[in-house]
Amino acid sequence: MSSVVVIGGTSGIGWEYARHRAANGDEVVLTGRDASRAATAAKETGASLGLALDLSRPHEIAPALADVGRVDHLVLVGISRDSNSVTEYDIDAAVRLVTLKLVGYTEVVHTLRPRLHDDSAIVLFGGQAKERPYPGATTVATVNAGVTGLVRTLATELAPVRVNAVHPGVVGDSPFWSGKPLDALVARTPTGRLATMRDVVGAVDFLLGNQSVNGVDLSVDGGWTLR
Repeated sequence: MSSVVVIGGTSGIGWEYARHRAANGDEVVLTGRDASRAATAAKETGASLGLALDLSRPHEIAPALADVGRVDHLVLVGISRDSNSVTEYDIDAAVRLVTLKLVGYTEVVHTLRPRLHDDSAIVLFGGQAKERPYPGATTVATVNAGVTGLVRTLATELAPVRVNAVHPGVVGDSPFWSGKPLDALVARTPTGRLATMRDVVGAVDFLLGNQSVNGVDLSVDGGWTLR
């Protein structure tokens, strides 16, 4: 049995990953911005504990994680779906997303560092906007590219703790994308299918479990960025 912390586990892929690990008999702690939703998600997934934690408020992260013990696997899934352009630039929204994904992720690792051990592993979530930006992706593309730099510096500084990132494409059966017209995206994907939540869960398991994979950015998009 492993101890797993899922930051951002109240919905979508984070929820699915927490459920997957709990079903395998692991001890799972998940977090979300709202205490009630975190508690509900913990019951739904079988996690042992649900905690309230807002990555965009990094000074509150350490107190929120005070009751977390030994950490074998740390998964940072928390995201914010931001639409921001240079032409109509929302500074507050940009600062929030940069803080959430880069400062918040780093502060979680900083806080839990004493509870990691030599065989611990960490996975950060980025995204393919860094490779294929779209109108409104000014901040999203920037922070997802920043995840690559963060992975490399953490893998160097925390060694032998392993640190990797997963960069999903459009996850067709996720709550955000399910039911939306995605035929054009499927047509541009060499596999003829979009990534699924199960695919992403499997990718995270691979990155956490393979002891020779370190400092890697793993794309899970069916080759979408090739076309």
